[in-house]
Amino acid sequence: MVEIELDGQKVEIAPGCMVMHAADKAGVYIPHFCYHKKLSIAANCRMCLVEVEKAPKPMPACATPVTQGMVVRTNSAKAIQAQKSVMEFLLINHPLDCPICDQGGECQLQDLAVGYGGTSSRYEEEKRVVFHKDVGPLISMEEMSRCIHCTRCVRFGQEVAGVMELGMIHRGEHSEITTVTGETVDSELSGNMIDLCPVGALTSKPFRYSARTWELSRRKSVSPHDSTGANLVVQVKNHKVMRVLPLENEDVNECWIADRDRFSYESLNTDQRLTAPMIKQGGAWKEVDWQTALEYVANGLKNIKTEHGAKAIGALVSPHSTLEEIYLTKELLRGLGSQNIDYRLRHADFSAPEGVRWLGRSIASLSSLQSVLVLGSNLRKDHPLFAQRIRQAARKGCTVTAINAVVHDWALPVAQTLVANPQQWFQALSDVAAAVAQQKGIDAPNAQGQAGTVAKAIANALLIGDHKAILLGNAAAHHAQAASLLALAGWIAEQTGATVGYLTEAANTVGAQWMKAVPGQEGLNAAQMLEGRLKAALLLNTEPVFDSAAAAKTATALAGVDMVVTLSPFKANMEFSDVLLPIAPFSETSGTFVNAEGRAQSFHAVVRPLGDTRPGWKVLRVLANLLDIPGIDFQTSQEVLEKATHAPQGDRMEFVPAAELNNRSKASLTTVAATSAAEPVVAAIYQLDGLVRRSSSLQLTADARLASTGVQA
Repeated sequence: MVEIELDGQKVEIAPGCMVMHAADKAGVYIPHFCYHKKLSIAANCRMCLVEVEKAPKPMPACATPVTQGMVVRTNSAKAIQAQKSVMEFLLINHPLDCPICDQGGECQLQDLAVGYGGTSSRYEEEKRVVFHKDVGPLISMEEMSRCIHCTRCVRFGQEVAGVMELGMIHRGEHSEITTVTGETVDSELSGNMIDLCPVGALTSKPFRYSARTWELSRRKSVSPHDSTGANLVVQVKNHKVMRVLPLENEDVNECWIADRDRFSYESLNTDQRLTAPMIKQGGAWKEVDWQTALEYVANGLKNIKTEHGAKAIGALVSPHSTLEEIYLTKELLRGLGSQNIDYRLRHADFSAPEGVRWLGRSIASLSSLQSVLVLGSNLRKDHPLFAQRIRQAARKGCTVTAINAVVHDWALPVAQTLVANPQQWFQALSDVAAAVAQQKGIDAPNAQGQAGTVAKAIANALLIGDHKAILLGNAAAHHAQAASLLALAGWIAEQTGATVGYLTEAANTVGAQWMKAVPGQEGLNAAQMLEGRLKAALLLNTEPVFDSAAAAKTATALAGVDMVVTLSPFKANMEFSDVLLPIAPFSETSGTFVNAEGRAQSFHAVVRPLGDTRPGWKVLRVLANLLDIPGIDFQTSQEVLEKATHAPQGDRMEFVPAAELNNRSKASLTTVAATSAAEPVVAAIYQLDGLVRRSSSLQLTADARLASTGVQA
């Protein structure tokens, strides 16, 4: 460790660190613009100039390495004068349009100008003008004259998003930030550039001019989309969600969120929201009160149970629903005497797992992998924040390999991709297993493996290093041979010392497994229920036409079911439903999501329910009471959580118990069940759930346009 003196206090810091790092450790603030703890050092704003003893001039704290015995003064007259001089230069060309700037109130330049700016300017020449740029539906670059060339956005694209979509052109006063790889900014992480911009040059196009920062209340929440479980700050005005920002959590999402986490809030305020219970009568929809709707459903379920038995009733639940909603749906079905419940709408293999399938390691550990094999995933689009973690690992030397139907652009170096049709993935994985066996001098798990050149390269990568993983993506989870692929991946992992795990598709895929939202003995699975084998179907937060492998066929099948009850925040499934019950989205209810690493994250409502919308857990509780199902008399979602997870009263489990997490598979390694000819069904990045499907800005992005043509980048 190196010891330096910083403003009179001794600070110990690792060799190679900068003065800025020592100041962070000591809790000393040094003004800065271009420095960011997650980005490389650029040292181009010079705002962080400090006095270093024996140095002839002030030095930039972000780019000055510490040395033993160094004496640094951050608030001496020399340092402050240097910082004020830099501020004067920065304000020379700045338009000084704070009253109409959308960044007003949360602008770093504005804040620091108060402390380091002068009362007047000596600059009398004309200010420069930079023309606006249209870079897509998410980021506004209308006021680029405000840019101070900190290059945070440029470095973010290169180092975090993996694509340098913005860059600086020209020199001197003619310098400007613009797109360099295309006309628009299309990264799935692009919204983070808005947060990084210290001035009002890059702003949110959907949020622009809709509210001032001091008008907004800030409330914590959790993303309801993919399995990262990104922590959010939801900003609210007049009981309306106005903006979503990242809440820093190093173990989960660091300080980033994906664009679908950031912009899907638009769907919360659309006219597609269902705000009152509705019943279809004579082919026409009619709004009714809650009492009428729930009694109608309860009486219908009782009649169907009497006439056809409990086995004629089933529930399809979305893995984007909360833990509490899924648990109560399961209890309601069990109370009626039915085993027909499933969350696996996109799956083709319904073999019962031994335990809860999960990531197999912590999310944070993805950043330090030395080798990783990804099977059946468009990693960058399916799991943007996991891809960002693996991109970090690749920058440190991690060898990334893949088995996929096509070569995807993950914006990171992929050493080898074994391209094979999904029906041939077991064969491809067998080839890798054969190559591993060959290298170790042991018997291969089956006779069909052939150690080709690419398979050998993948095997060699997995045999090197200490931190290795085999990750199965959404396509592998939804594959008709999912259990066999997992079993074979498990064999390879055991032989190479790697972990094996699923990236898992949705915000609560792990939670749905934990709650055992799968058919019991003699129960129907999702595919069987979607064939119309039921007389009554409960659809919790799901739209089978978009969310299932059967797609449009489900509309015809479910139209033949006697009673279909949809519980959704939106006017969904109207063509085949008989009852629509408006339940609250994540922003209007309390609940819990369990992410891929098994971390249970609870959240509260950030706004009151819209119209007559009610939290889903409350609707299910009242329905269970009307059906005379005992043991469902909860007063809060916390009580539901404690009962569902068997947590001590007043406590909650932070993680799924390790004993329940299990990625083993009993499937045979030598013989494989015949697979269907159909390819695994995977949702496109902005078709994953009802929220992103109804976000107008996300549907205008390049990724959404590609998905509409059947192409995924």
